[in-house]
Amino acid sequence: MVTVVPIALGVVALAIAAEVVSQRALERYGEGLGSMPTVVLEEFPEISSGLLGKYTSFDPDLGWVPQPDQQKQKDTGDHLPGEEVESVVTYSTDEYGSRVCPAADRDEGRGAVSTYGDSYCFCREVDDEDTFQNRLARRIDAHVGNYGGGNYGLDQALLRMKRQYPEDPTDHVCIVVTASSIARILSVWKHYQEFGNVLAVKPRYELRDGELELLESPVDEKEDLLDLESRAPFLRTHDGHYENWFKPHLASFPYATDFLDDPDQVKYALYAAGMDLESEYGISIPGVDLGARQAATTLRLEQSRVRYHERLFEEKADLFDALIGEFVSYADEHDFTPTFVMVQQLRYAAHEADRGPIYGDLMDRLDERYPDLETIDMAEHLSGDPESLYVQRGEGGHYSPETNARIAEVLEERLIE
Repeated sequence: MVTVVPIALGVVALAIAAEVVSQRALERYGEGLGSMPTVVLEEFPEISSGLLGKYTSFDPDLGWVPQPDQQKQKDTGDHLPGEEVESVVTYSTDEYGSRVCPAADRDEGRGAVSTYGDSYCFCREVDDEDTFQNRLARRIDAHVGNYGGGNYGLDQALLRMKRQYPEDPTDHVCIVVTASSIARILSVWKHYQEFGNVLAVKPRYELRDGELELLESPVDEKEDLLDLESRAPFLRTHDGHYENWFKPHLASFPYATDFLDDPDQVKYALYAAGMDLESEYGISIPGVDLGARQAATTLRLEQSRVRYHERLFEEKADLFDALIGEFVSYADEHDFTPTFVMVQQLRYAAHEADRGPIYGDLMDRLDERYPDLETIDMAEHLSGDPESLYVQRGEGGHYSPETNARIAEVLEERLIE
């Protein structure tokens, strides 16, 4: 009987230690944008005035938008702690807020091609001259507008097109998005699906009785973001991820069950802790690329989100199709050729290699439903190991300059030739 007490105390001590370690690991590596993608700790994290001051792309109608006449340099992360920063890319925008096209000046009057979409349309992680728009411009000897926006969905791409097209009309308009758009068109507050993305509040379309209805953003001024909790009823009601994704991933006591349940979460925290040490002391652990290991672990953790998006393409196909219909109708009104281009994020590559596209028969369905629409499934035109198509050790797995050059070839073949 006497020996039972120390054993029981030991079990209790281990349980307490596991709880403390789990809570601290979640607080350190499960909070904020770019953190562990499978756990969220609170619904309304505090937004400081300092963070708000850095949010220069706020737009009351679109949520956010690249600002005109800007030039920014971004470290892509293509180096180890202590190494010299060598991979810096330049993002420049012109007076229209379009990413610059060094190959050709903007035409007076009606141009040839303009593109709208997400960060794959914007071509993050490569320099201005390495975007597929600039490569295409060189091939056709004409300016190509690049109105991509980071984290945009199909809905925001449409809204930006309707705002911008009258000022920059073109014969061809391409909407270029990834499969993540199925989730983005359901979002009002990105934090409910992309934990830590607390500044991104946007409008969205809802489908009511078969008709699209635009719900404007609940945030009119940037300062309103400091009091999002007062808008909680609207956010919870109209954001399609609050019930289906956010609440199931909201961690609570006991934290050990939320943290230790998935071995990849433990690995993520260990690799992140090692990277913290490397950064703090300016060293690198010989023979171990912690950044690459964490990136691989993140991809595995993202697979639950990929499966969630796959389900959304089954459940919300009518909304996605209706938004494409809006694009086609606008094209008919303004006499341009509409083209829808689906591109592939790295997180989907492994999943789709085994199961096929998560968007199912979307492209075939759009071809049948909208005869005037050109559709391009870019994955069908890109060959080789999927990982070789993307910027290596980059910040978010976007296409490399070589892949963008191939995309330009495909667009020339389909749009121009």
